[in-house]
Amino acid sequence: MNGWRLTGLLSLLLLAMAAMFLALHPDIEGLRLAIRATARTSLVLFALAFSAGALVQLVASDATRWQRRNRRYLGVSFAVSHAIHLAALIALARTDSALFWTLTNPANIVLAGTAYLFIAAMTATSFDRTAAWLGARKWRLLHLVGGWYIWLSFAVSIGKRLPQGPIYWAMMAAAIAVGIVRLIAMSRRAKAVPAIP
Repeated sequence: MNGWRLTGLLSLLLLAMAAMFLALHPDIEGLRLAIRATARTSLVLFALAFSAGALVQLVASDATRWQRRNRRYLGVSFAVSHAIHLAALIALARTDSALFWTLTNPANIVLAGTAYLFIAAMTATSFDRTAAWLGARKWRLLHLVGGWYIWLSFAVSIGKRLPQGPIYWAMMAAAIAVGIVRLIAMSRRAKAVPAIP
């Protein structure tokens, strides 16, 4: 499975998962299950897209080459997952605003809102025509800064939830590992660039 077919399949699975939670629990609990599940699927899909280039550079294999080849489609699938996450959050805020504000605060809204702006911009420039319109240099800058900002947003969000159980420790370990892989690959690329005499 490759390309837009991969994005389509993953999007259908994500929508089916959220619909299943809401069908089984047509109340606040269903929304909270959808929020938690999409936070986790978003992290997995983001990690796969964010680490794709670095992993194929550090550990070339059929799996990492597939991952690199489908980085764009995994990234768009991440955007779909996080859009469902946002829709569930908005539904929770409208259904039970008191509960919503016990789970978040204005600083979190700003941090997450900025991440969503980056996600929207990066998704919009994940198509050949829009990427060409933006230009290669600006495209690389947007996806570099946006990727690291989204990584930071995940790290902060997960870090606050570490006392809630082992799943968050596993999520934090995954986020840290992806960041380290990216930094190692960036360091190796910098060393490989010949010095200007």
